[in-house]
Amino acid sequence: MLLCALIGFLLGPEIPPLRVPRVAGFDLMQFVLPRVRASQPTIIVDIDEASLATQGQWPWPRTMMARLITTIAAGGPAAIGVDLLMSEPDRLSPTRLPALVGGMDADLAERLQRLPSNDAVLADALRALPVVVGMSGLDNVEPTSAMSGLRAAPVRAFGGDPRPYIRRFTAALKNVDEIDRAAPGHGLFDVNLEGGVARGVPLVAAVGPTIVPTLGLEMLRLVSGEPTITVQTTRRGIRAIGVGDLLVPTQPDGSVWIHYSRSDAARVPAADVLAGTVSPLVFDRKLVLIGVTARALSDYQPTPVADRMPGVEIHAQLLEGMLEDDLLSRPRWTLWLEAALAAAGGLVLIWAVPVLPVWLSAGILLLALGVPLALALALYLKLRILLDAVWPVVTVSAIFTTMLGVSLAEAKGQRRILRRQLARQREAAARLAGELEAARRIQMGSLPKPTVVFPGEKRFDLYAFLAPAREVGGDLYDFFAIDSDRICLLIGDVSGKGLPGCLFMTMSKSSFKSVALGRPGDVGAIMRETARQISRDNAEGLFVTLWAGILDVATGQLEYCNAGHDPPYIVVRRGQGIERLAAGGGPPLCVLEDWEYAAESHRLNPRETLYLVTDGIIEATSADGELYGRKRLETLLAGLEPDADVSELGEAIRRDVMHFAEGVEAADDLAILVLRWNGP
Repeated sequence: MLLCALIGFLLGPEIPPLRVPRVAGFDLMQFVLPRVRASQPTIIVDIDEASLATQGQWPWPRTMMARLITTIAAGGPAAIGVDLLMSEPDRLSPTRLPALVGGMDADLAERLQRLPSNDAVLADALRALPVVVGMSGLDNVEPTSAMSGLRAAPVRAFGGDPRPYIRRFTAALKNVDEIDRAAPGHGLFDVNLEGGVARGVPLVAAVGPTIVPTLGLEMLRLVSGEPTITVQTTRRGIRAIGVGDLLVPTQPDGSVWIHYSRSDAARVPAADVLAGTVSPLVFDRKLVLIGVTARALSDYQPTPVADRMPGVEIHAQLLEGMLEDDLLSRPRWTLWLEAALAAAGGLVLIWAVPVLPVWLSAGILLLALGVPLALALALYLKLRILLDAVWPVVTVSAIFTTMLGVSLAEAKGQRRILRRQLARQREAAARLAGELEAARRIQMGSLPKPTVVFPGEKRFDLYAFLAPAREVGGDLYDFFAIDSDRICLLIGDVSGKGLPGCLFMTMSKSSFKSVALGRPGDVGAIMRETARQISRDNAEGLFVTLWAGILDVATGQLEYCNAGHDPPYIVVRRGQGIERLAAGGGPPLCVLEDWEYAAESHRLNPRETLYLVTDGIIEATSADGELYGRKRLETLLAGLEPDADVSELGEAIRRDVMHFAEGVEAADDLAILVLRWNGP
């Protein structure tokens, strides 16, 4: 019970008490074994404390930002990402200075009004450059006019609309429209914060109805020259996101786990770039990110490898992971693997602790603890897959502690109880076996024999056979004389097997015979009355298929009714085909109350043979799992010699079915009834 509960917690909806130790384990692996950089595709232009001390307080004039970007662009970078938000007009623009500086000369103020704004200068610098500007998603905020008109690369979705699965924002805070409109690329800054730690980044998110890529993905789009972002969606969420030939597998919500390296990204101070002391070759074919790292500006987030990491470096780590194919992933199957490890370890301990010495059980415990830990470490190092070893370890430890306590407290008493139970079970099994054998003898002895019921009869020949699948069964057949010229025969199959089926079969057969002899007449009326009688005492809700017929042996007129049973076959001559009496009848008895069963009739010709079987014949199974089937039976019947003795015909069916199902335990009872009318 404890193991099932723990596995249920693992496979059920993820809850914070389960999530916290899981991500802590993932963080520990990154902290101890961080990513080792294979290349240096990114470089950060760092607006740090020294740059602020040199160039002045933040925010800098947009003209300075334009000069910084054009200086970087002169080095031929692949793309430039601006991890800054300029959502308000520059207060240091020439048109705004007269209001800031009191007593300014009117002529000077007029000349300042004719100059372009700082925002326009920056916008002009951006138009011809591969620059991505950012925006920040906002939750539970009504969009304003300043937030409207989002610009984002179009998304080409495969497999369905990705918006139901990705992170959603009601609005976004973007740069002033003049700057935003001039930039060729637009991306989101936002990272996923869980428990205050930045572990992943959504590659795309929805701002209202618009799908917007993250800053790093948009930079790669500009580098590739692709006009669109590709999103592959399945029924379970997002499968992959990419641009051009680069396709990045994602989590179902479109996010990726960053595989962090130590905080040693390549950086150059912005002040040095503006001063011209940095060689332009530093930026050649690099992905350049401009961001603020000055501590006073608070653009820092905790990560698995550092308590404080600048937001611009998180985007740089994401870019490196995508380009080096070195992101972490947690596929859906890892959850099932974790459950399997926990279940396997728990089951082994459940078995081992009660029967093995304590020292050996402790050794198995260490093995059960080591396997998930080793597997998690191997998957992380080799395949960059996150496997949670914490929950299997907790599960196995809890099972061991519980089992050890219970086993040590109850070992001796349990052995005594088991010995007494075993003795009682053996006694009960022997008694039950004897009772079932007696029931089998009674059931088989109650079946009529043609030579006993119709001694010396020449007008018809009859063969009957029944073999229960267990000691007793639910198939039935019966035949008896109504008067000197009419006989009744029936065959049926009870829905149950074993002893319940046997008892219900006996009751059904007895009820039908009692009704048929007590009120001779239409077989449909007999079937209706029989259904009413056995329904009254049907506490287990069983039902029975039944085919019954009354044959006038003087004329060959057969009146019959079928209650859900397999229709019988009539064979006249070999090669002339076979006929089925498929008309008439209704559902099995005790399925629908007060069903008006109606009789049908058929006149037999002399020497015609009637074959009746139960579904144990049709559904017999071979060792290869193949069903005997109705077609095989019909082929057999069509090939039999019609003039052969009916016992030979019935035995031919029985032998063919037994040979077909040789070596397979019978799953259903089977019964065969063969009647040939020889004529008046």
